Amino acid sequence: MPRSTKLSTYRAKRDFTKTPEPGGKNKIPASPRLRFVIQKHDASRLHYDLRLELDGVFKSWAVTRGPSLDPRDKRLAVEVEDHPLDYGDFEGTIPKGQYGGGTVQLWDRGYWIPEGSKAPHEGLSDGDLKFTLEGKRLKGSWVLVRMKHDRMGGKRNNWLFIKHRDGHALNGNGDSILAEDRSIASGRTMAAIASGKGRGPTPFMQKEKRGADPSAIWDSRKGLAARERAAAKGPARKKARA
Repeated sequence: MPRSTKLSTYRAKRDFTKTPEPGGKNKIPASPRLRFVIQKHDASRLHYDLRLELDGVFKSWAVTRGPSLDPRDKRLAVEVEDHPLDYGDFEGTIPKGQYGGGTVQLWDRGYWIPEGSKAPHEGLSDGDLKFTLEGKRLKGSWVLVRMKHDRMGGKRNNWLFIKHRDGHALNGNGDSILAEDRSIASGRTMAAIASGKGRGPTPFMQKEKRGADPSAIWDSRKGLAARERAAAKGPARKKARA
């Protein structure tokens, strides 16, 4: 399936004249290893978005209570639409009223390695995807297991995100990792990101590019949002005058 088709749902849900989220048009340098990111997302409810690179996009799940290092904790992970790879460098504020409105922090990133004899596509199809994470915060063996039914009675594609027992697991207090409220890419807290303060995030997917503008509060009349809108209006005004 072409990447443009895979991202059709993602694009249909967003108005890119109002949200700072990438449209998926940037060319991302190829990597010999599969990348992953986890974004802390304070939308209608605080959750953590797990994204695994596969076939030119990020397969994505919203982990409702965040990851736990305790293998006894089974965290609900709602599968959502595929995201573009340049989303792996996104940190900022989605305006209220837009899809997923709220603050987004790059909470973890690194590489993931499929485990076992199954190809990752087969694991996804079977609803049993085992993998190792090599991130700044999450490490070791994990599994995503698809649930048979949406316990809320809807049509969501629900999975469970579970830590395997290994040297990186904890016996109890698995939530302790969530106390880390500093961006892995910029060092900013959620509050600093929401206010547009501090340095912008260091890119991971597009390493050759400079960090993003930290003042990207996209619902304001100043900063990067205003410059983007002015640039878009400029050609139209010149054409009208002509």
